[in-house]
Amino acid sequence: MTLTAEQTRRKAQHHYNASLELCPARQLLEAISSKWVTLVLLALEEGPQRHSELRRLIPGASQKMLTSTLRSLERDGLIHREVTASVPVRTDYELTARGRSLLPIIFDMKEWAEDNMDAVAASRQHHDRARAGGPTEQ
Repeated sequence: MTLTAEQTRRKAQHHYNASLELCPARQLLEAISSKWVTLVLLALEEGPQRHSELRRLIPGASQKMLTSTLRSLERDGLIHREVTASVPVRTDYELTARGRSLLPIIFDMKEWAEDNMDAVAASRQHHDRARAGGPTEQ
């Protein structure tokens, strides 16, 4: 039986192993799991934003880091970059359908972080005290 290209691709997906360095799924997970990617996607959730607006919405992101993240997201098809010829040139960034499809996952991660931040902070404190040889009572 001859498989179509789509059937061959789907069959190969079952053999992907995100633990392997050259696995396409691992490479994509690495690309989308950065904190800057998450923060940019959240900032674009409300609609198109200019570079300067994104810098304001994402404190701590250097211009270089933000530019690099935006280029990577555009390359992966998660955002669209629109350049408008004006003085000065206007560049807007917005989520693509693929980028929007990541938002529910990011919202779930954000909610989990907010729900668990106090418990994780306590665990870290407990662990650090134990490593330092201090009292470990919580």
